[in-house]
Amino acid sequence: MTTEYALVPEAAPADTIIHNAVVLDGNPADFTAELADDWLAEAGGTVIARGRGAGWQGLATSATVRIINAEGAYLTPAYVDIHCHGAGGSSAEDGEAGLGEVLGVHRRHGTRALALSFVSDTIEGLCDSLAAGAGLVRDNPNVLGLHAEGPFLSPDFKGAHAPEVLTAPTPEAVESILAAADGALAQITIAPELPGAFDAISRFASAGVSVAIGHTAAGYEEAARAFDAGASILTHTFNAMPGIHHRAPGPILAAVEAGHVTLELINDGVHVAPAPARMLANLTSGRIALITDAMAATGMADGRYMLGTLPVQVEDSVARLLNEDDTTGSIAGSTLTMDDAVMAAVAEVGMSPLEAVQAASLVPLRALGRIAADEHSLLGVGMPAEYLLLNADMSIQAENMAR
Repeated sequence: MTTEYALVPEAAPADTIIHNAVVLDGNPADFTAELADDWLAEAGGTVIARGRGAGWQGLATSATVRIINAEGAYLTPAYVDIHCHGAGGSSAEDGEAGLGEVLGVHRRHGTRALALSFVSDTIEGLCDSLAAGAGLVRDNPNVLGLHAEGPFLSPDFKGAHAPEVLTAPTPEAVESILAAADGALAQITIAPELPGAFDAISRFASAGVSVAIGHTAAGYEEAARAFDAGASILTHTFNAMPGIHHRAPGPILAAVEAGHVTLELINDGVHVAPAPARMLANLTSGRIALITDAMAATGMADGRYMLGTLPVQVEDSVARLLNEDDTTGSIAGSTLTMDDAVMAAVAEVGMSPLEAVQAASLVPLRALGRIAADEHSLLGVGMPAEYLLLNADMSIQAENMAR
């Protein structure tokens, strides 16, 4: 940011001013240097002015205004997670009873809002969960929407989804899901090779739902057709899909080449190693959305948990399906939090601090259609003052988020 923004007309006097910060917000093309000379003023939870230099001093007109010297810290938008199954011992399927725990854990790690992700279920069971979840979306601004991760998934790439409920999308099932969600469905994951998938993609997209391709056996051509048909997200890139082969490039390169597609990344070093994550970041600048795919064990001790109807064993913070003989199998979600994902994006993947922050805030919102493709700021004048102060290693120093 290089210009000084005007005060919001008729704004209340500033109640908080942060100065001597590096604001990581705005168009990357305009971001030329990390100078600890930025400031932000807020009143009543709204950004009323932003600038660089000493201009903030003219807003410090009251003895009650709180002035914070950031001492060179990064000032960033709070994070957003568009693929989150749970935390604190609770899951999306627990509804209102567990929502406080889920939001509370992720809030402590920098996430101000998230989409509640449901694992595969019968159509009837999923519709019941979506109907209950729709009320949570209406009543809680911290819930962005609902994400149905299935049941329209490939049995060959089912991951931690119960195989007996996986099915192809029929028109009747699609309409039942849309009706049950009552406008609250933000995202749905579909394997495009299933019968009826392309009609389902078109129908969901026309209803304003962001369609993701994932848990799929689709090759390059089929995935490319799905993106042309309206799909706009790749669910947890590299996981539960064919990899990149020089004669079979697969869905990943189809997503790379489709410029409108957002690529989710579980950046915990377990789901995806740093080297392919770096490759992805180099190929898709500004299109990676960091997600947690967090399940109920997030923020909890190692032990046994449930992901939908499937038992999960968490050891050394890695969640895996638990087999009947007590051995472990596929990775089952994660215990990742967004602050760790952002720190690793800079330290391991090589993203710039601005790129990493936008991958955890701006890009996810853009993927769900909550902000325009040409919008680059979440802390502009007139916007909610929901921000984080980060240390040089991108760890959280302090936060300011609406409760």
